[in-house]
Amino acid sequence: MESDKFSALKETVQEIIDLIATKDLKTANNKLVEVSEELDELLDFAEEDEDLREISKYQVLLNQLHQKINAAE
Repeated sequence: MESDKFSALKETVQEIIDLIATKDLKTANNKLVEVSEELDELLDFAEEDEDLREISKYQVLLNQLHQKINAAE
């Protein structure tokens, strides 16, 4: 799997964190849903253990961000 894909995910996750910090929770939640769907797609096609580990890290982080958004609403 290309590291470019994970680089794009990293940038989008940072955007979500920034949106949470500025209290733009609706936009943060919308982006979180998009990234979650993208991760699900990556998971469907992942073949390498390293890719699976990287995807699971993002899944944990997204779950934490989702909890943070829900707690702030």
